[in-house]
Formats: sequence, C-alpha cells, structure tokens
Amino acid sequence: MNIPRLLTTRRVLFALTIIGGYFLYSVAFASGDSEGGHGGEVADVLLGLIVILLAAKLGGDLLERFGQPAVLGELIIGMVIGNLTLVGFDVFEPFKHSLTLEVLAEIGVIILLFEVGLESSLAEMMKVGVTSFMVATFGVIVPFFLGWGVGILFIPDASIYVHVFIGATLTATSVGITARVLQDIGKINTKEAKIILGAAVIDDIMGLIILAVVVGIINAASGGDAISSFDIFFIVAKAVGFVVLAIVIGNKLMPGIFKVGSKFKVSGILLSISLLVCFLLAYIASQIGLAPIVGAFAAGLILDKVQYKDFTDRGEHSIDELIKPIGIFLVPVFFVRMGMMVELETFTHTHILGFAAVMTLAAILGKQVCSLAIFKKGVNKIAVGLGMIPRGEVGLIFAGIGAKLMLDGVPVIDSGTFSAIIIMVIVTTLVTPPVLKISLLREAKKKLSKTAKA
Repeated sequence: MNIPRLLTTRRVLFALTIIGGYFLYSVAFASGDSEGGHGGEVADVLLGLIVILLAAKLGGDLLERFGQPAVLGELIIGMVIGNLTLVGFDVFEPFKHSLTLEVLAEIGVIILLFEVGLESSLAEMMKVGVTSFMVATFGVIVPFFLGWGVGILFIPDASIYVHVFIGATLTATSVGITARVLQDIGKINTKEAKIILGAAVIDDIMGLIILAVVVGIINAASGGDAISSFDIFFIVAKAVGFVVLAIVIGNKLMPGIFKVGSKFKVSGILLSISLLVCFLLAYIASQIGLAPIVGAFAAGLILDKVQYKDFTDRGEHSIDELIKPIGIFLVPVFFVRMGMMVELETFTHTHILGFAAVMTLAAILGKQVCSLAIFKKGVNKIAVGLGMIPRGEVGLIFAGIGAKLMLDGVPVIDSGTFSAIIIMVIVTTLVTPPVLKISLLREAKKKLSKTAKA
C-alpha cells in the first residue's frame, strides 16, 4: 500500500474538518442545554448534515480509490461514527435519534429509487427478451428461498415473517455496481452485459414487488389478524396491480401533463412536475400498505425523455440531470445513517458472524443458479451469474425497511440480523468487481487465442 499517496493534502483537510466538527459539536452541546428552543434544533440538524456529508465524501473517496463503490465508503464511515461510543466518544449519538435526519434519509432513498427508475427503460427491457427475464426469475426465486432457509437455521424461534423478510433481502441485484465494472473493462456492449443489465433491472422490479408483498403481509399480521390465503393473494395482486397501473396510466397521462407544464413561464416546472409524480406515487404506495420506494421506482419508470421533449428542445436539462444534485445531497444521508445503525459489538458474536457467512454464501450461490436459465451458445454463463451477485444499495434499503417494520412490538430485523445483512451486502459488493473482471477478460483471451489458431 502506498501510504504517502493515501495521505494527500485533500484527505488531511477532510480529516481536520471532521475533527473540527467534533469540536463544534461538543461546543454546541455545551451551550445547547442553556439556550434550547427551535434555533437549537435547527443548529443540531445543520451540524448533523455537516458531519454526515463530510464523512460521506471522505469515506466514498477513499473506497473509490481502491476501485470500490462510494456507497460502501459511506456505509463504513457511518459504522465508524455510529460506534464511537465504544471508545467513550458519544457526541454523535443524537444523530441516530434525530427525527429530522431520519426523514431526510427516507426522502433520500425515495430519490435514489426514483433515479434508478429513470435509468431503467421499459423499452430496453422488452428488447433483452426471454433470456434476461428467465435469468432474473431464477435470480429472485432461488435466493429468496435460500435466505428463508438460512433464517430458519440461525433464528428458528423467530416468526415465519422474519424468515421470509430475510429471503426478500437476498432477491435484488445492484445494477449500478455491475454496470460500472462492465464499463471499466470495456465490456458494456457484450452479450453478457446486455443479459446482466436487462436481468438486473427486471430483478429489481421483481424484488420490489416481493418486498411490497412481504411488507403488506407483515403489516397485516402486526394488526393481530390471521393471514389467510386470500389475504396473501390480495396483497400480491395489490403490489403487482399498483406497479402495472402506475406504468400504464402514467404513460398515458404524462405526455399531456408535460405539454401543459411547458406552457408555464415560471422556472423549474420540469423538476417540480417530476418530484410531484415521484412523491405522489410514493405516497399512494405507502397509503395502500406498500413501501414508498416502490412508488418512487414506478415514477421513474414512467418518465421518458420523449414525454418532456418540449423542455429539452428549448435547452433545459433532462430530469436525470435535474434530480442528480438532490440525490448527491440526500442519498449519502441515508447510507451514512444506515451505517450508524450497525452495532459493531454484534460482530464479536460468533453466532452473528456464522449467520452472516452462511447468508453471504446463500446470496452468492443463489445468483449462480441464473446460469441455468441461459441456453444461448457463446455466452459466458459464469460471468452472468457473477454479475448478478452484488446487493449494494438495494440490499441496504431492504435491511433498513426491515429494521423499522414492527411485529408484536419488536423490529422484524433486530440488531444482530441487521449486522449480518450489512456484512452480506459489503462482501457481495466487494467480491463482484474483481471476479467479474477475471471471468470476462479470461473468456475474451480464450476467444482471441481460438481466433489466432484458426
């Protein structure tokens, strides 16, 4: 490791700024008791944002220099900040319990899923055909049941709903991480890349529907009512129906809405309409018992560049470009707070580490089954399975939702299970880039050698 390279002036400045944040926070606490009032609450939130955003950029930059996604840096730095109490430094503890920061983090994850939806194209999904659909289907069903089984094995006394939720956390794939690897090695236009990216998007939709169904079932069960087969069928129909109706109705209405919006003279209409659609569908989803992120993702899917062509034709930025700065501000708040919720002392429990190890193994093997769905010749099946491994931000979102879901007065995902899921997310995210690169580049070398011999 090149130590001087890591200790650049910028990093030193970052570190000094965070240390300064410690000092400021101590001063704020020292004077906050006497002043109190609304101003004190606002100051606490502002200070929380200062520390979280600085920490997020420091952690993200460090991990990216090692070829890893910034989200892992945000998560890990959050884990460090959130566990400073273990060394007697507890000035950041209030951040964990700040309702305002929690709300900002929740809005951040809604914006994140909205961005994922914007980057996903229904037309492109239709083009990838049956292969990607089958890969996605295998990549959802097998990990789901493996995760369910791991839950039964390690926490047999927990409710069946807890076991099912653990299965749900293993279903989705982080398309962003795999896409970046494919771009870095110049393989974004290969057959394998098209299958992986198409399957990952379909995988996300299936995973979100499963999440919506599981959350609906748990919410119904938490009311003390017995869940019948009809209730489960109704929840499934509601989740699928919401996504389908949102896409169908949205595609019909949005062109007209954007056409009317383009007549307004006031600035910011395109961004306002986009956020209104995002928040409206997220709100409707929450009102019918689904996770708000399902609505946000659906909102992103229905907004197509063709619909708001009048805006871009006159020189305005696209929705993706307008939303990006909001995501840069709010999304790190979610991931840093997620890291802060991890209790590092649980990592000292061999049971939790064993749970995490087996869950990680299930997460990896579950996605390798995807290769069984590929019948095309000349496709690197192993690479496709490897590309589906990372859980990344999607796994973290699922874990965060589970930690807030209550069943019989206790969280569905307790601190130990939450830590095990975090370990699984970190390992699957770290392992994918190197093994995927090795698989694809090795296959490329084999093809070149065959061509040379011929």
